[in-house]
Amino acid sequence: MENRRKTGAEYERKTAEYLERLGWKILERNYRCRTGEIDLIARDGRTLVFVEVKYRRSRAYGNPAEAVDGRKQHTICRVSDYYRMTHGISEDQPCRFDVAAIEGDEVCLIRNAFPYQ
Repeated sequence: MENRRKTGAEYERKTAEYLERLGWKILERNYRCRTGEIDLIARDGRTLVFVEVKYRRSRAYGNPAEAVDGRKQHTICRVSDYYRMTHGISEDQPCRFDVAAIEGDEVCLIRNAFPYQ
């Protein structure tokens, strides 16, 4: 389990660096609250973005983005609600939900990967 945690942290770090190169501002890493957790919270211009990072060594177990199923999407949306509430962020604040799918060393950013639910 420790190796999986280390691997996850490494790919979350690589994704954060990738997003910063795109001009994004990383606000939180591994944000946890009573409703769940999200890997990264960032700003892309004026938009608040909640990013789930998924890594697969190969496609033998499917595309990394497929691991963000409906249940995980629902949890991420609840985490976003909690984050916005506790940080005084208006419901009018534009936000979106992205998935960073990593295969090998390549980061594939899927913007608007799923709608708020």
